[in-house]
Amino acid sequence: MDSTPLISVDELHARLHEARIRILDCRFELSDSGAGRRAYAIGHIPGAHFVDLEQDLSDLSLVATRGRHPLPTDAQLSAVLGRIGADSESELVCYDAAEGMYAARAWWLFSKSTQLRVRVLDGGLKAWQAAGHGLSTDVPNSASTHLRASLDRDAWIAAADIPALQKGGVLIDARGAPRFRGEIEPIDPVAGHVPGAINAPFTDNLRDGQFKSIDELEARFRPLIGQSAAQVAHMCGSGVTACHNLLAMELAGLKGSRLFADSWSGWITDPGRPIATGE
Repeated sequence: MDSTPLISVDELHARLHEARIRILDCRFELSDSGAGRRAYAIGHIPGAHFVDLEQDLSDLSLVATRGRHPLPTDAQLSAVLGRIGADSESELVCYDAAEGMYAARAWWLFSKSTQLRVRVLDGGLKAWQAAGHGLSTDVPNSASTHLRASLDRDAWIAAADIPALQKGGVLIDARGAPRFRGEIEPIDPVAGHVPGAINAPFTDNLRDGQFKSIDELEARFRPLIGQSAAQVAHMCGSGVTACHNLLAMELAGLKGSRLFADSWSGWITDPGRPIATGE
């Protein structure tokens, strides 16, 4: 079986009615938290269940100290699995309408909390519709199950772990270059980046909305990571688009890097932490 964490539109369409497939619609907009749910109601890939970044994939009770999208609890992830009727034989397919930035978050969370096969639809909803496939307004009615999720604590680090990482590891920031340099900051109250971080915008993983080739992704990340992917942590504004770089490295065969879950919005909750600007 192909082990890639991506699935093509053609493969998903061919397997759409397989009992084991569970599709997660991960659409979201940072500027309008209800936009994804409204878009889902208007039309979604047939059989897809809606999964909300903030209600299902984040624990908002921790925002004050852990950033805008703190990691969800195991109970939240387990509730999603139960709601969509997932069992130990299920395969999850995640998609969005934002070039994979939200789908990658779901991919990372369920990959690191279950033994299930989890994949991202390459090109997302745009590619699905471009291929001529239709949408549905039907909400699937799956029998509730009790598959437990347990997020691997070794897969992520917190702000308190950054000083140790800085002694020999690599911190990669997935935000756009102007935000990284501190020239603009449209979301968070403070501009800049964590000292020592390097910038690798997640958008550079893509060509025409789909992931670049394995060779291209390896050529992009190999020079950045040093001796081993295990010494790399990925960040962004709130731990969402960082997962896109985690996915890109996984595609390139560079496995073992971690997520800096607090990311920039969590880092700046403590005014005593240092801030850098510029390159």
